[in-house]
Amino acid sequence: MSERRGPTEAVLMDAVARRHYLLGESKVEIASALGISRFKVARLLEEAISSGMVRIEIVPPPGLDAELSERLRRAYGLRHAVVVPGGQDVRSTVAQAAADLLVELLTSDDVLGLPWSRSVNDVVGRLTSLPTIPVVQLCGGLVVPGEDGSSSDVVRRAARTAGGRSHVFYAPLILDEAESASALRRLASVADALAHVPTVTVAIMGVGAWRAGASTIFDVVSPETRAEVAAAGVVGEMGGVLFDADGHPVDIDLSARIITITGSQLQAIPHVIAVAHGADKVAAIEAAVRGGLVDSLVTTAAAAEALLALAPEAVDEPTPSQALPAGH
Repeated sequence: MSERRGPTEAVLMDAVARRHYLLGESKVEIASALGISRFKVARLLEEAISSGMVRIEIVPPPGLDAELSERLRRAYGLRHAVVVPGGQDVRSTVAQAAADLLVELLTSDDVLGLPWSRSVNDVVGRLTSLPTIPVVQLCGGLVVPGEDGSSSDVVRRAARTAGGRSHVFYAPLILDEAESASALRRLASVADALAHVPTVTVAIMGVGAWRAGASTIFDVVSPETRAEVAAAGVVGEMGGVLFDADGHPVDIDLSARIITITGSQLQAIPHVIAVAHGADKVAAIEAAVRGGLVDSLVTTAAAAEALLALAPEAVDEPTPSQALPAGH
């Protein structure tokens, strides 16, 4: 201890600390029970911590890196940041965390919007309950080898879980020509479903980087198109909405061939939750977050650390344990 105390004072401090921290008694209750002032109770509690008699340990919630989550949220001004540790089945872990966040946030007043992406498909597969809300399809479907479910399938599964209405349409995500895409958008089934996009209050989206293996759209278009899109400054896409290094939507020739919401519609959704991780996606994630396309983020510890290194005013703040006096 910092100051040697007599045995009676030490016993009193121990009694005060046990009553407060173990039994949950208030300072007023302790003062009344022990016949001392509440100011002395407060002083004894402070000294119990500074002397080392009481040591406070904060245990992170299982499956989450709470400290890193908060650092990431503050660094980018996110509404919510959920960071999970890495592991062998990190894709499943991230999807479960995103599903839990969605269940926690959604209310009966919300309308959920879902695009096609591998990560969104994973999240929907882990939803076990939702409020009774409508679910709106945000883009056309894309058949991806090894993935079970199209865009309309994802929306219907989420709607079944919610017990609400699904607004779906059957159209491919990408067409060979802009004229064909324009004709599809005019179809009643497609137009009717997309007419509900302005009602969406919460959307959960994947983030693709404009590189091989990091975007399903990149992987299916021609090498010439890939080069044209890159030359236009595109670094990533969300649900088929292309964006640049500043997180600004980019409208180019490929955009006219994609059946999806517009960049302005994406920006107008009140709460966009992004589910994304991987070293090859960090730059795209950072651009989307910094540009305001993303309001909340679910990611891994490795990606979070990389994002913090890119943050404009990233600083290494002391952890709560580091901020305590030595020996605590």
